[in-house]
Amino acid sequence: MNRTVTMQQPKRAAALNIRTITMIALLSAMAYVLAFVEFPVPLSPSFARMDLSDFPALIGAFAFGPISGLLIELVKNALQLLTTSTGGIGEVANFLMGASYVVAAGVIYKYRKTKKTALLACVAASFVMGAAAALANYFILLPLFETFMPLDQLIASFGAFMPFIHTKLDIVLFNALPFNILKGLVIGGFTMLTYKRLTPVLKGR
Repeated sequence: MNRTVTMQQPKRAAALNIRTITMIALLSAMAYVLAFVEFPVPLSPSFARMDLSDFPALIGAFAFGPISGLLIELVKNALQLLTTSTGGIGEVANFLMGASYVVAAGVIYKYRKTKKTALLACVAASFVMGAAAALANYFILLPLFETFMPLDQLIASFGAFMPFIHTKLDIVLFNALPFNILKGLVIGGFTMLTYKRLTPVLKGR
């Protein structure tokens, strides 16, 4: 009897591992596709756009843990390197922002899997991503844009929508920071509405 139980447990664990890997791969593919569905950022020039590709990664982080969410972000950005127009710099920045979001949310949700904790995780992670976006934009993305557009012109393009923007730091504080927080909250809202419905599919229950 003991031998049968011992044999069944490894088989069950192996099946769970295969399913987890399969779901992570599927969510990574979804994230990659969603990265091409971009939306204009309110009160921003046309080149400043956002997408919802972190949504599958957040679902993965809730379902399988923060490391899974991190892997989904990694795979998504690795695939984007195949068609990059930024020499990989944009993908690195995107990975840092997305990873900060899903890992923060996944860690919080991991220790108490309730609806209230999930909501707290989404809100807290949105502010974490906002901070990561501020740093990534100031040190990575805006310097990248400066290779295509002079700094004064770059600032003016944002200032056309927000007249109080006069410096690169203003772009970060009044554009990148708030709108990435908003992006995190929107993705968190979608996750709150859909996660419980997706759980049986993700975990095979």
